[in-house]
Amino acid sequence: MTATVAAGVGLVPLLADDAMPYDAMPHASVHPADAGAAGARPDPAAAGDPFGAACRIGVDGSWVIAYCHNPYPDTDHVRLHIECVRWWDLDSDSAPVAAGPAQTVRLAGRCWDEVGTAWISHRKAG
Repeated sequence: MTATVAAGVGLVPLLADDAMPYDAMPHASVHPADAGAAGARPDPAAAGDPFGAACRIGVDGSWVIAYCHNPYPDTDHVRLHIECVRWWDLDSDSAPVAAGPAQTVRLAGRCWDEVGTAWISHRKAG
């Protein structure tokens, strides 16, 4: 799947949080390869270095659409990861999309049948 950055109208309307077909709450997740030794990413805001775009994920049938807004001065490279329910349906990881300061980006992807889980990973530019 490819990531798209667009300011226009999406192909599929984004669902409200209470209208999602399953418990897909908007969240930011860390890809296992990015996790620290303790299994969790340290909180950069606690170290005085706020970082990380706030992302909202919506699922409509087999489509996943995420909007990420970066309120911080450092660029955040966000990626959409999708795991599909069916064994024959390929999971996907988008290419990194740069969310610059005060910028909102849109990422989209899909499964052929049903979406199992979807999450966003973050990586600091540089």
